Amino acid sequence: MGTRRITVGERRARLARRHRLVPSARTDDVPAIADSVVALHSSDPVSVFLSALARMRHPSIAAVESALYEARSVIRFHAMRRTLWVATPSVARMAHASSTTKLVGPEHRRFVKLLAVNGISDDGDDWIASAKEQILAALHRAGEASTRELGEAVPVLRQPIELAPGTSYAATQHAHVRVMLHLGFEGVVVRSRPMGSWVNGQYRWAAMDDWVPGGIVGMDPREASAELVRRWLHSFGPGTTADVQWWTGWTLRDTRRALDDAGAVVVTMESADGDIDAWLASDDLDTVRRSPTWVALLPGLDPTTMGWKDRTWYLDAEIASHVVDRNGNAGPTIWVEGRVVGSWAQRKDGTIALGWLTDVPPARRAQVEATARVLEHELGDTRFTTRFPAPIQAELLSS
Repeated sequence: MGTRRITVGERRARLARRHRLVPSARTDDVPAIADSVVALHSSDPVSVFLSALARMRHPSIAAVESALYEARSVIRFHAMRRTLWVATPSVARMAHASSTTKLVGPEHRRFVKLLAVNGISDDGDDWIASAKEQILAALHRAGEASTRELGEAVPVLRQPIELAPGTSYAATQHAHVRVMLHLGFEGVVVRSRPMGSWVNGQYRWAAMDDWVPGGIVGMDPREASAELVRRWLHSFGPGTTADVQWWTGWTLRDTRRALDDAGAVVVTMESADGDIDAWLASDDLDTVRRSPTWVALLPGLDPTTMGWKDRTWYLDAEIASHVVDRNGNAGPTIWVEGRVVGSWAQRKDGTIALGWLTDVPPARRAQVEATARVLEHELGDTRFTTRFPAPIQAELLSS
């Protein structure tokens, strides 16, 4: 056991300040918000915006769009657990080197096999290299392009590819799906502006080195892994080895090596099963005192809700079944002072439905209701669906 003991209360205080959920820590600096949680989840495009809004002093969808598509101070990319994230370019470089590069080899081999099976090319390596060259040339000329526009510029992208031929689950997709996924894993293309509004998950493409000076490729994988873990510890620590492994999606061996390289320190952490060993950054051992009162409406897949494998210290079991699906994906949540106390959903008329799952003092309820009104105002006429809704959502929307 470590000599420094951290209680559940202190973990909640750390979460409040580090994740910019306490009012005094909120900011309108979108890159700073992303850095405070290492990266924002982007599997659902709505999550990026709502996660940022919950941490802003003056919530603004336009400010998030500006950071993504004008300043490009945050970018969207594939990384840990094959998931889409939004982060600052410096974090993207770490995540790419430590996690995404591991996806390239297996994806390339699968694609080469598909090209051969479909009779498209017996030299898949050459076919992919040629397609990559043509796509990057087209993107450099256009700046940004949709998949349809790339298909017009690069005819090979329009070729249909049959997946799992001869099986009951056979399907067909155009080559562009595989090619662009492959190039995304390589870090040479980036999802840029959406095809429609900010809630749309269909994106245009750009060459990464046009979008981000210097691109995101080239960092040493081991150095990147250690630095990514340091950042996770500062944002989410203390956490167990299992927590770090779950968040990164790495093997246990790679996780342990990165923790060692990061100089992580063993501490004693209070848990539902008693005191256990956990990790903190070596320069982050000072006591964090209780935070001021705070509430928040966090979207589905928010990095705070999804940050640890063991969530029992902020998500009671009887509540978890209402807000987390069978795969562990968290839907929208209501937070009060470091605990999930309910869920929420946007109705068709734009109002926010609140679903309370435990007793909450009237003053805190009033704060949550006021937060919902602010969110309604910022969303205006925009309506969205949650890709990973809370199990309670249907009940909320029927009330």
